Amino acid sequence: MAEEDKPESGFVKEIRKQSVDFPGWYNDVVRKAQLADNSPVAGTMIIRPYGYALWENIRDPLDGLIKETGHENWYFPALIPLGFLQKERDHVAGFAPEFQLVTKGGGKDLEEPLVLRPTSETMIATVLRDYIQSYRDLPVLTNQWNNVFRWELRTRFFLRTREFLWQEGHTFHETAVEAEEEVAKMLECYRRIAEEWCAIPVLAGRKSDSEKFAGAQYSTSIEGMMMDGKALQMGTSHYFGENFTRAYDLTFTGRSNEQQYPHSTSWGMSTRMVGAVVMAHGDDSGLQLPPRIAPLQVIIVPIFRSDAERSQIQTALQPVLADLEDLRVKVDWRDERPGFKFNEWELKGVPLRIELGPRDLAKGEATVVRRLNRAKQAVPLGELAVAIPAMLEEIQEALVKRARDFRDAHTVKLDSLEAMVSFFDSSIGFVITPWCGAEEDERTVSQRTTATTRVILAGSSGKGRPCAVCGRLAAVEVVWGKAY
Repeated sequence: MAEEDKPESGFVKEIRKQSVDFPGWYNDVVRKAQLADNSPVAGTMIIRPYGYALWENIRDPLDGLIKETGHENWYFPALIPLGFLQKERDHVAGFAPEFQLVTKGGGKDLEEPLVLRPTSETMIATVLRDYIQSYRDLPVLTNQWNNVFRWELRTRFFLRTREFLWQEGHTFHETAVEAEEEVAKMLECYRRIAEEWCAIPVLAGRKSDSEKFAGAQYSTSIEGMMMDGKALQMGTSHYFGENFTRAYDLTFTGRSNEQQYPHSTSWGMSTRMVGAVVMAHGDDSGLQLPPRIAPLQVIIVPIFRSDAERSQIQTALQPVLADLEDLRVKVDWRDERPGFKFNEWELKGVPLRIELGPRDLAKGEATVVRRLNRAKQAVPLGELAVAIPAMLEEIQEALVKRARDFRDAHTVKLDSLEAMVSFFDSSIGFVITPWCGAEEDERTVSQRTTATTRVILAGSSGKGRPCAVCGRLAAVEVVWGKAY
């Protein structure tokens, strides 16, 4: 991690206030909630079990959606010959500063340096020349779950590290129409994961040409607003046309017996989503996790003072645990004060806490506390099997509504550069403006505000209005924001 983010001791003692130091708050929460920690290798991180479980609960439903749309999981090598990337100049221009090279093997200099995989377009296009011969072999719909390496200069847990986990899909199609349908289909999968599982509302659309992926004809993304008003790019889907297949001489025999180049796409979502969940929902007490992806959905804290009371609670919990067996539930029997446990599980963002002590048992009920707002509710023990799943769904819906309301309250429509400068000087959030699409406008806005274009809104009403930046005729509406 960046030097200023490293604490003097090996653990975080306190959580900084979100409103005072958002980056510091973020790092404190990630470490103290045991999502991740610094690695002995600069710029990389150790993902701890709680953080990895959170990633698995995002990864697994996404893997399901990918397979439902007809894709198969492959695995390709992490070491890529440098010459593969040099065949595609745009690709090299986009990634050369981030290369991590292997120049020695077995104690000897390699004849050709190997690149630690920054992404796999070049490897896959080269390999699939042996598998794609005819239009009958298309489409080829690949996906792989792997680690990638990029030499990020300023790193931050989950958001930017020199090694991270993701999935990358690469597909090859007979026609441009099929490929572009694929791009849109996979972006919709990402939207669903963000909104339906992670409870983060997103804006989806095309990136500007200056913001597109190296080598792509165009890129699309989903963008979420974090609690500090900044944008986070949470998933991308790219249309390459014939760029990579031409560069790697990947051809097929078409229906008219002529040689053609397949149209290709790529798309990816990474462990950055874990960081998105932290920043979109957390508060000064730590994480607030959407129930569908929370490693623990329910924590049960028994409250007792004697072995006899403990035994009574254990007996009472047996049917409760049986009723909740389809949920991710844990009973915290540790020899710690209840208040300590309450604070720790709030820090870790567990959606529901069940408190059960002798007084509760005497009434035949348990006290259920929502992490969302700390609201307490007495629920008869026999009704927990119905009440708890319903509460979890309510919390899931409440989180996405709260995040959407926050985004809407911090999004404005403006029609001049000076208004944009004033907004970003004094406020947080997104600005939507008419835009002509000129790259120099992006440079102007970035120089004046540090904001960049996030997505071009589909079907927007900017066409025919004056561009907010330069006054020329606008073609689209675009979202501007400061971003991670």
